[in-house]
Amino acid sequence: MKVLVVGSGAREHAIVRSLCLDPSVDEVVAAPGNPGIADLARCVALPGGVTDADAVVSLAVETGVDLVVIGPEAPLVAGVADAVRAAGIACFGPSADAAMLEGSKAFAKSVMSSAEVPTGLAHVCTTMEEVADALDALGAPHVVKDDGLAAGKGVVVTEDRAQALDHARECLAKPDGAVVIEEYLSGPEVSLFCLCDGVSVVPLTPAQDFKRVGDGDAGPNTGGMGAYSPLGWAPDGLVDDVVRRVAQPVIDEMVRRGTPFVGVLFIGLALTPRGPRVIEFNARFGDPETQVVLTRLLTPLGGLLLAAATGRLEEVPPLRWSAEHAVTVVVAAQSYPATPRTGDPITGLPAGDGAYVLHAGTALDASGQLVSVGGRVLSVVATGDTLASARERAYAAVAGIDLPGSHYRTDIALLAERGEITI
Repeated sequence: MKVLVVGSGAREHAIVRSLCLDPSVDEVVAAPGNPGIADLARCVALPGGVTDADAVVSLAVETGVDLVVIGPEAPLVAGVADAVRAAGIACFGPSADAAMLEGSKAFAKSVMSSAEVPTGLAHVCTTMEEVADALDALGAPHVVKDDGLAAGKGVVVTEDRAQALDHARECLAKPDGAVVIEEYLSGPEVSLFCLCDGVSVVPLTPAQDFKRVGDGDAGPNTGGMGAYSPLGWAPDGLVDDVVRRVAQPVIDEMVRRGTPFVGVLFIGLALTPRGPRVIEFNARFGDPETQVVLTRLLTPLGGLLLAAATGRLEEVPPLRWSAEHAVTVVVAAQSYPATPRTGDPITGLPAGDGAYVLHAGTALDASGQLVSVGGRVLSVVATGDTLASARERAYAAVAGIDLPGSHYRTDIALLAERGEITI
């Protein structure tokens, strides 16, 4: 089997790495890829970007791939998966209509309401007057979400009403701007990826990620600064419960609406005192959770994604998982998540000792030097027999990396290691 992976981040690097470990996968092509992916797969440029559906289809046809895997959310919402399927090529990724589960928070809330999915109260607002009323109705902490795509940085959670109003004003200033004001959901958060073929659901193992830029969950939201799996503190039966009460009802509702969902339904949960509640949906693998989930998956990934893309998930035997713990720590560029500094040289990447690096915001300069070109530059992944050993290996590898001005969180999975997470 030949596979084309669309995207250039650490998530795509993780997908490519797992595909290359699948004996049924003969070749992986990545578009556009990155220098780390290029060590494993053939990288092909996409001058028009990942949302250029015609270019993706042309490349898929030209390379004769059997499966296209779309990593990021933007090409999904732009309809790239539709174009690939229209060309007669199997595609792992939802249609533009189905991807609105991520593309519009208001649409996702509508689907959850119809499917009777447990979630927080929400108000969809298009004027500042509506925003003010919603903030007063729900009270603090205020949760203000951009209705559209925002690369993981469209959410503000704050006790400060003025800050909440400012963020809402920025969201409404966009063309067709809308904002969702939500009830704050307390409790530890869990990310669960569910593979879907339009009808059936196969859950992966849960992970927890760290959205805030600083230790102790300080500072603004980011695309994610680290993650770990498994979650030893999660309640027994959590995954089965979420599939029964959330994933399957949503997939059934999407079929009812005439927009079956094929790909990854990424369910962001809060384990509240009243039980699990959905915070949000995404329509693709999450970054950085993918980095820890896929490194623990023993079932070959290529066959699994092809089964989802071709409506055959029911035929898949139970998934096999490593008993090891996995931790990923994101090394970010100076000034991220604001305007990151780019062009800095990167050296000291680890080789072995239970840790490896997945590239995100990297490129080779004219002299062949690896340099930073994005905000989240690298994901360092480590595994170990215990969470403590996985953390130790991850941070030892991070300590050896030299990227001027870079920063990272030092507390990824720390509370879990200490047994201090309570529900």
